[in-house]
Amino acid sequence: MRTVDCRMFLVFLGRRKLDAVAAESINGVFRLRRLWLVIAAATLVPAFLSAFTSYMNAKVVGRPGDWRLVVFAACLWLTFGVLTPVIYFLAGRFPLNREKIALTILAHIIGALVLCLSWTSLGILLSVFLVRNPNREPFARYYTSWILTNLPWSVFLYFSVLGCVFAFSYYREAREREAQQARLAAQLAEARLGALRMQLNPHFLFNSLNAITVLVRDQNTRDAAHMLELLSAILRQVLKSDKRNEVTLDKELQFTERYLAIEQVRFSDRLRVNWSIDPSVRDALVPEFILQPLVENAVRHGIANQADAGVMEITAARSDGHLVLSVKDDGPGYYPTSESGVGLTNTRARLDTLFGEAGSLELLNAPAGGAIATVRLPFRTETIG
Repeated sequence: MRTVDCRMFLVFLGRRKLDAVAAESINGVFRLRRLWLVIAAATLVPAFLSAFTSYMNAKVVGRPGDWRLVVFAACLWLTFGVLTPVIYFLAGRFPLNREKIALTILAHIIGALVLCLSWTSLGILLSVFLVRNPNREPFARYYTSWILTNLPWSVFLYFSVLGCVFAFSYYREAREREAQQARLAAQLAEARLGALRMQLNPHFLFNSLNAITVLVRDQNTRDAAHMLELLSAILRQVLKSDKRNEVTLDKELQFTERYLAIEQVRFSDRLRVNWSIDPSVRDALVPEFILQPLVENAVRHGIANQADAGVMEITAARSDGHLVLSVKDDGPGYYPTSESGVGLTNTRARLDTLFGEAGSLELLNAPAGGAIATVRLPFRTETIG
């Protein structure tokens, strides 16, 4: 059975490799076809203009019926188009390189001379077959005259096309580098978010298990069992998560309610929670587990530090194109030392990774007492992205 599986796996790899080779071949054919289309478009324009100029000159000098000169003028430029791939090949074979700049210049000078000789030779053949005007001077002198006439044009056109090829190549390489950098940045951000999330889950689990340990130590088995049930439900939700960086605010609120249910078992009647959620923002996208660190911070540094019952207020509203989430407690207030926890540090890092300067976390003392943590991020939904 294992031998059959190995064979099937090898066949699968072979097909994948053949598919990759076939895809590369198809891409090569498409690139070659695009190259010839560009060359055809670039040579047809001067061919048409040259034919039109030749026709008008023939008409001015009184030879309007001599179509051979018109065809010759057009075909001469078309032959240059046939020779253009040589420039493309030499541009790829001898790119601009500081280490080999002398060799590159020499190679392209030779390429320009070869283009001149080839274009001149094809022009003479065209003149023999199309114009059919016997040459009365020696062929060597006639050929040399053609070369000297075409040399400036050939060199100019060669380096013009060469410059266009280099410019397009460097533009394409720059676009590919930008795309690669964007992919690397996205992968880095994804890895960073994954690391922050994996760090946040054990931190939350440790705090919850620590609360259950306290209840067991106090022999409060009923509340400890209830907390274990709630914790099991929360862990089931975390493990079933599809590892998305963002969820709807409604799902985030459901998770926060389960977490607060655990805390309310722990604090009994000492914790009251008031919810003020705008119904129109429940479908907004938020980073997953964005509220839990804020709620945990309010419980740990606000509710737990006072003997009387504490009140926590959780609000969500839309303001100036942003989603504003806040968690307020009526505890002793905010102190800078309470900011150094893992949850709040990760929250700031996740907001910075996902939104940059558009996302922020602010911790302040509330005017009426207590602390308030406010998260501001761009308002987006799944439908409008």
